[in-house]
Amino acid sequence: MIRRHVVVSGLVQGVGYRYLARKHAQRLEVTGWVRNLPDGTVEVEAQGTESAVLELLRRLEQGPTGAEVSGVIAADLEPRDEDDGFVILR
Repeated sequence: MIRRHVVVSGLVQGVGYRYLARKHAQRLEVTGWVRNLPDGTVEVEAQGTESAVLELLRRLEQGPTGAEVSGVIAADLEPRDEDDGFVILR
């Protein structure tokens, strides 16, 4: 089990990015959350098997149609007990 903190920059708000991130995470059985930040970036915490989290990160680099991802910065976090699925925070 691994957990990653991710900040995605570029044109990633107002294009359905959080909803697509949740859809991918749910399909990959990754838990965590996604939210918009005031500076226009999107923040994600994702936890799951190494292969599932790395696949989610790969998909986050593309984003939905209309998004223009210019950067993805990821950092390792300690895994924790979590079984709330993957949610969009407001």
